[in-house]
Amino acid sequence: MRLTSTSFSDGQRIPDEYAFANPDPAHHVCLGKNLNPQLAWHDAPAGTRSFAIICHDPDVPSKGDDVNQEGRSVPAALPRVDFFHWTLVDLPATLTVIEAGEFSHGVTARGKPGPQAAHGARQGINSYTDWFAGDNDMRGDYYGYDGPCPPWNDELAHRYVFTVYALDIEQLPLPARFGGPEARAAVHGHVLAQASLTVSYTLNPALAG
Repeated sequence: MRLTSTSFSDGQRIPDEYAFANPDPAHHVCLGKNLNPQLAWHDAPAGTRSFAIICHDPDVPSKGDDVNQEGRSVPAALPRVDFFHWTLVDLPATLTVIEAGEFSHGVTARGKPGPQAAHGARQGINSYTDWFAGDNDMRGDYYGYDGPCPPWNDELAHRYVFTVYALDIEQLPLPARFGGPEARAAVHGHVLAQASLTVSYTLNPALAG
């Protein structure tokens, strides 16, 4: 199975329009267009009954002490953890493409609704749900896609891995409220094939050049 995109090239920087936040010289960051990218998958195996998409960032700092703090930086050597940007399951086996902006267009304070989504699919909450939990203006359940917003003082450019799974089951056994870790566990034992694209993004001007 192959995964392609007209929104970006594998191994390259994801364009700003697919990010939650963009670089801003005056304020470090500003909100982006936050479009979900176009994705298309090809040559799914016989017996495929549904597809699932997971996008995660494996480079999120395991400690937030230095994150976005003036005069400090997040060391590249700091241990990293996963941050889930998109979990989309129960896509029909007849579907082979998702258009740019089809599932996300703009940043929505307190999150987009879910889990119901286009094509009869379901979307999980992403990791911004936890990130904004202590913010009175932003906290809420963030369903669906929300793009990159790495710390503007991180010494490491972050990677974003988009993976499409071809599954032998029409609907994954997931509760109404689920996230990336639960979806990863649910696809286990049902994956007929999978394909990934990896892009990078940074808000650190020292790395952007």
